[in-house]
Amino acid sequence: MSTTITPVEPFAHPALFYRGIEEYLDGTVPFIREGLAAGEPVAVAVPTPRMELLRAELGEAASEVRFSDMTEVGRNPGRIIPAVLCAFADLHPARRARIIGEPIWPSRSAAEYPACLQHEALINLAFSGRAVTILCPYDLDGLDPSVVKDARMTHPVIMDGSGTRISGDYAPGRVIRDGNRSLPDPERAATHHFGGRVDPGLLGGVRDFVVGHASRMGLSGERLEDLRLIASELAANSLDHGGGSGVVRIWPEDGQVVMDISDAGHIADPLAGRRPADPHQRGSRGLLVTNLLSDLVRTHTGQGGTTVRVYFALPATSTI
Repeated sequence: MSTTITPVEPFAHPALFYRGIEEYLDGTVPFIREGLAAGEPVAVAVPTPRMELLRAELGEAASEVRFSDMTEVGRNPGRIIPAVLCAFADLHPARRARIIGEPIWPSRSAAEYPACLQHEALINLAFSGRAVTILCPYDLDGLDPSVVKDARMTHPVIMDGSGTRISGDYAPGRVIRDGNRSLPDPERAATHHFGGRVDPGLLGGVRDFVVGHASRMGLSGERLEDLRLIASELAANSLDHGGGSGVVRIWPEDGQVVMDISDAGHIADPLAGRRPADPHQRGSRGLLVTNLLSDLVRTHTGQGGTTVRVYFALPATSTI
C-alpha cells in the first residue's frame, strides 16, 4: 500500500480504510518509516491494542516515535486538536510533523460519535496551511458503513488496499454546519437559573448547585473539582458573553453525570475551545478548560443561544 501523500497545500489529512491487522500495518508502518527517514517528527495516538502492534512491528524505530493511547488522551474528541495534535506539532514549528490519529473505534458510543465527526471535520480548519500530515485509520470491519461514508466527507484523500485517491465527497464545511444540531432534552434534570436579578450569588450559586447534585450522584475527589471548575468557567462565559444570565441543568445518564449550561450567546468561531492557550492571551479560556477536563463535550450554538453539555463518567461502583 502506497503511503506517499502529495497534498495541494502543506497540510495533508488522509483517511486509511483498512480490513484486518495486515492492512492496518501495511498502511501505517510505511507511513511512520517514511516520516522518520525524512527527518520528520512522528507521533501515534491510537487505541492501546493498535499501539502495541505498531511498537512490535517498528522494533527499535519505535523509540523515535511518540506514542499515546487515544482512548485516554482523546476520550473527549474536543480535546484531541489542542492537547494531542497541536501539542505535538507545535513542538516542531520548523519541520513537517507526521501524526497518526485514530479517534473513532468500534466501541465509541452513540453520544460520542457526533463529537468525533465534528472533530475530524475541524482538523482541516485547524491545520490549514500548516506543514503537518495527519493519517486517520478507519476499521472497515468494526465500524458502521455510515461512519466510513462520513469519513469520505471529512478527509480530502482516501487510502486503502487499492491505492491512494482524492475523495469526491470531501465537504468538511457541510459536516460542521450539519453537526450543529439541537441537543436532546433530558427526561428529568435539576435546574438552576443564574445571573440578572435571579441569582445574586452568581458563580458561587452555580458552583454550589452543581457540586451538591454531582456529589449525591457519586462524583467525588478530583473529578468533582474538575466539574466545579467547568461550571464556574461556563457560567462566567454566560455572564460575560451570553447576555448576562443563563440556566444550568444536571442529571444522571448511563453511568455519567451530565451538566449543561445554556445562555443567549452565540459562538461564531467553530474552533473555539480547541486552540492551545497562549499564556499571553487575555480573556476567557473556559471552553478550552471544558474540553481538556471533560469526558465528552457537546455544543449547539446559533443566533437563538448556545448550550454547552459536558459528561463525566461515574466510578464503576457508583449507584444512582
